[in-house]
Amino acid sequence: MGALIAKALISGVLIALISEIGKKLPATAALVASLPLVSVLGMILLWRERPDAENMAVHASATFWYVLPSLPMFLLMPVLLRAGVSFWLALVCGCALTVALYLLMMHVGPRLGLRL
Repeated sequence: MGALIAKALISGVLIALISEIGKKLPATAALVASLPLVSVLGMILLWRERPDAENMAVHASATFWYVLPSLPMFLLMPVLLRAGVSFWLALVCGCALTVALYLLMMHVGPRLGLRL
């Protein structure tokens, strides 16, 4: 239980840090947010709990393929916001696009030989 609490605290600190940086330096906050910190921390914690090279290789590869469908959200949101769409609607549209692209990736990926 302590490990779960530590994981949650680390994740919360990262999110709060990005939010605080973003108040004054939005581009720097975006850079920090774009770093694969969550993925790296997740891999470290997974490795500590299950040090299996093949499992880690599958995890890292799947992470790469699942990052790709999330990227268009970061193109759609600025377009919508600059067109006058409210933040919340732009966010919902971006998330909906991401979910749709995740589902597409889950459907198409294995047909292309990807282990997801």
